Amino acid sequence: MRNTAREAALNVIFAQQFNTDYVDALKKKIFKQFKLEKEDDVLFAADLIACVEEHRTELIAGIEDACHHYKENRINPMDKSILLIAMAEIRYFDDIPSVVSVSEATGLARKYSTEKSADFVNGVLSGVINK
Repeated sequence: MRNTAREAALNVIFAQQFNTDYVDALKKKIFKQFKLEKEDDVLFAADLIACVEEHRTELIAGIEDACHHYKENRINPMDKSILLIAMAEIRYFDDIPSVVSVSEATGLARKYSTEKSADFVNGVLSGVINK
């Protein structure tokens, strides 16, 4: 399922903020941990990760702009990872409605981040899609 693939991608993107070595080995380990066995799920997670890697600078700039120039180094690393995935989906995955990306990101924030993160993520992404 895409939500499990999204979670796996989130874990890889989060880990990459702290260590860029062994990315392929890390992906394989995380994909196995999340039991991504269907080819579609593996491809979706890999595409998300690749999209974030390729467009990271642009995505960060979009996040900072939506946060009213709140610098990315002040954003909680998990929230930043969630926002990167959602922004990548909104901008580059035409088959995913923006509201689905926002909803999924908010759910990830509730599960993986702080008490106030879901509201923060929702607010930032709502600003992006309403712009």
